[in-house]
Amino acid sequence: MKISPYMAFAKKSFLQKSAYRLEHWMGILNTLIRLVIYVEIYRALYGGRETVDGITMSMVTTNFILSLGLESFFVVNDYYLSSRLYDGSIATEMLLPVSFHGRMLADNLGTAAFKLIFHFVPAMIVACLFIGIQAPAGPVMFGLFILSALLGYGVLWSISFLFQMFSFWLMNVWAVMTIKNVFINVLSGSMIPLWFMPGFMRTLIGFTPFESIYFTPVQIYLGKITGSEIILGFAKQIIWIVALLLLGFMVWQKGQKKIVVQGG
Repeated sequence: MKISPYMAFAKKSFLQKSAYRLEHWMGILNTLIRLVIYVEIYRALYGGRETVDGITMSMVTTNFILSLGLESFFVVNDYYLSSRLYDGSIATEMLLPVSFHGRMLADNLGTAAFKLIFHFVPAMIVACLFIGIQAPAGPVMFGLFILSALLGYGVLWSISFLFQMFSFWLMNVWAVMTIKNVFINVLSGSMIPLWFMPGFMRTLIGFTPFESIYFTPVQIYLGKITGSEIILGFAKQIIWIVALLLLGFMVWQKGQKKIVVQGG
């Protein structure tokens, strides 16, 4: 498979985002506002205490900074497929000598690269200066955190890929995507740190792909999991990526048979 066409698609997506400067500043502001709100809520809940059930306020703050920071550039276009089915351009795109799924991924990666540079980095600098973040457990753990974060993006994209396949059977996938995003926000640890979940709920979430998106990288960064637990975390991320993609491709094969394009 040639790489150059996909690099071109990613570059196009990157340049398209760079054209909207106001959106760039609003993205940074949105991340910082959400971060301040979440941190202040938990400061109020902590009531001046530094530790609650062994979880320090510093850990909670770091969780929010990293999770919301990663969320700011973990970009997936949930409507890539549905928009092309709606306007009929799917027929033309499927005739191109490149993988349609490769184009989907390249488009998302181009946008993610832009937001990594112009959203994530500035937001993290401001957050670290004015809110404070706990240092990583060590250089090795920081490197493993980055690797886990990349796999976390893979899990997130794979979930979106699977849910986009509903576009073949639904006129509008907005409701499905909203439900999916609610589950991700609540069960990934970005909105509510999973340390505070009840034991049975925490165990149940462990059997889903959601904690692999943000919470696993954060745990590694803080040194809350080590050794075999890190290996298990990586294994779960990889297994979920493979399983979700395989399921998505199976549904894609069935969905293609339903494509009907009218016009001319």
